[in-house]
Amino acid sequence: MPDVILTGASGRIEGRYSPGKTDNAPIALILHPHPKAGGHMNHPVSVQLYHLFMKRGFATLRFNFRGVGRSQGEFDAGIGELADAATALDWLQSNNPAAAQTWVAGFDFGAYIGMQLLMRRPETDGFISVSPPTNMYDFSFLAPCPASGLFLAGSADTITPPVEVERVVSKLRTQKGIVIDYEVVDKATHFWVEHLPSVERSVGDYLDKRLEMNPIP
Repeated sequence: MPDVILTGASGRIEGRYSPGKTDNAPIALILHPHPKAGGHMNHPVSVQLYHLFMKRGFATLRFNFRGVGRSQGEFDAGIGELADAATALDWLQSNNPAAAQTWVAGFDFGAYIGMQLLMRRPETDGFISVSPPTNMYDFSFLAPCPASGLFLAGSADTITPPVEVERVVSKLRTQKGIVIDYEVVDKATHFWVEHLPSVERSVGDYLDKRLEMNPIP
């Protein structure tokens, strides 16, 4: 899992990269929670997502948004962070030109950025959105949502209650051509303290299901 340094609009972007197991391995980008709430690429949920993809042979990258860790720049309320995510995905794609699939996975603020990135990158095949802050940001840009994916929430989430996530999920499920999976984990909070095994099980099962439907050649 080598450290990598990317060049973004605000300078250096610090990341951690695991190459794929084959030349045509799918790629996955992992996006961390809110920088102003202590979010960084080594948050336990971000690391969990990283390992879930890595174990399935994906070329996987997680990185620090601008102003976090050794990444240069300052917090930009989501605009610059979306640019950082696009830079990171560009880097992943250029290093894996034969990638069979492209996935984006985010937690909290990272889920918000990930869903915006999804709208700008129609080549994306799937997404994982853990504790998306649907009551703090306007998710109406998902019209239409270009890919199928999984929303994961905790029943004890007091920061973004599940009913707020369900509002977005219900809207997306009216679209044709995509399938939105939605799971609420009993007693889990927004930050998944003591419930990381649930993230591993839910996301892992979903990835296995999708890879079985569309196996990597």
